[in-house]
Amino acid sequence: MRRSAFKILTPLVGAVVFLAAWHIAIVILREDTPMAAYFAPIEALNAGVKLAAKGAIADHTIDSLRRVVVALFFALVVGTPIGLLIGVSRLFERSTSLLFQFLRMVSPLSWMPVAVIALGVGDAPVYFLLAFAALWPIILNVGAGVKAIDPQWLLLAKSLAANKTEVLSRVILPAIVDHLLTGVRLAIGIIWIVLVPAEMLGVQAGLGYFILDCRDRMEYGELTAAILWIGALGAALDFAARTLRQIWRGRR
Repeated sequence: MRRSAFKILTPLVGAVVFLAAWHIAIVILREDTPMAAYFAPIEALNAGVKLAAKGAIADHTIDSLRRVVVALFFALVVGTPIGLLIGVSRLFERSTSLLFQFLRMVSPLSWMPVAVIALGVGDAPVYFLLAFAALWPIILNVGAGVKAIDPQWLLLAKSLAANKTEVLSRVILPAIVDHLLTGVRLAIGIIWIVLVPAEMLGVQAGLGYFILDCRDRMEYGELTAAILWIGALGAALDFAARTLRQIWRGRR
């Protein structure tokens, strides 16, 4: 009982401390910057209630989540085979290591002008930026998962006359699921961070677009509420990915 109460109360205490610090910061700032009052917790709460009542942010949330799912799908489709190749082929790993490290260190947002020029305005450049950002944790984790496989299992499969397809489907893929789910969790976090600035890229819906729209309408309470909503959704997505990984581990 004590452990359960501790697990429940600890996050609540952290939230209360955060709100108190936020309120104190606004009180201090508004003496020199009167507009800071628009970003106070009570203003964000009131604006959030109004947005929820009107359903004004629901469509933007759906559009953003759709982009997350599509980008993650493309990242998995491209990143998983590359990660497998890195894990099973030392030649492929050596020939691509420098290139991948170079590309991984380029901020996805640096590609924004290139993406717009090449793909036009709309969802396509946003998908590209998000998928590019999510690609690397999947590649690295899948590659690490393949290398972590006990060589004895591979020798056993070969001794039983398993072909390459059977080794891949019966030994390698089941063995790397945990690493793959870790990569998915990291990829979702990166996608969510890149999503908001990417949606400021000529699209007409999404949470990033809504942030800009609130700024242009000078609805700073709604802007603050949207920021909090983005944080809450991101935490929920991370929790879902973490839970999926725990469920998989529990089945093993």
